[in-house]
Order: sequence, then C-alpha cells, then structure tokens
Amino acid sequence: MNITTEKNGNAAVIRLEGWLDAQSASAFNAALDALEPEITELELDLQKLEYISSAGLRVIVIADKKMQGGLTVTNASVEILDVFRMTGFDKKLNIK
Repeated sequence: MNITTEKNGNAAVIRLEGWLDAQSASAFNAALDALEPEITELELDLQKLEYISSAGLRVIVIADKKMQGGLTVTNASVEILDVFRMTGFDKKLNIK
C-alpha cells in the first residue's frame, strides 16, 4: 500500500494505491492521525486502489467521523464502488 498526502490550507488529499486491508489499514490510520487539527476537508483519491477489505472500510468510517462530514471519496473503480454499494457506504459517504 502506498499512501501520499497533499495539504492545502484546511484541505487535504490522501491518495491510496494498492490494497487497503488488515495489513495496511494501520498505515492509513496513521496518515489520518498525522493530519493537523485544522484540516476540515479530506479527499480520498482511490484511483489506484485495487482492493478494500472490511478493515479498510472501518478506517474510512473513522476518517469520515474525524472529518465530520468533510470527507469526499473520488476516482473509485467500479469494483470499489460495488463494495461501497453492497455495504451501504454509498449512502453514507460523499462519493464523486
């Protein structure tokens, strides 16, 4: 899993590449914890995310709670979108 973070004022973009599963969820959680308190808008760019497990979904829920509605998911593949639909996340997250 590769994770890159870009910050611009009170907004940040985290790009995930590879698999977001039990092994990599802690690294993603650490990237979330590293965000400064003034970050109120977060974009998760999933263009290069190949797979997401329940552990990955859990960390996305944590990110959404931390951002208090300021989380947007972008560039998710059809397969990742299918997982979001099957779990109901498509109704809870702002997906573009």
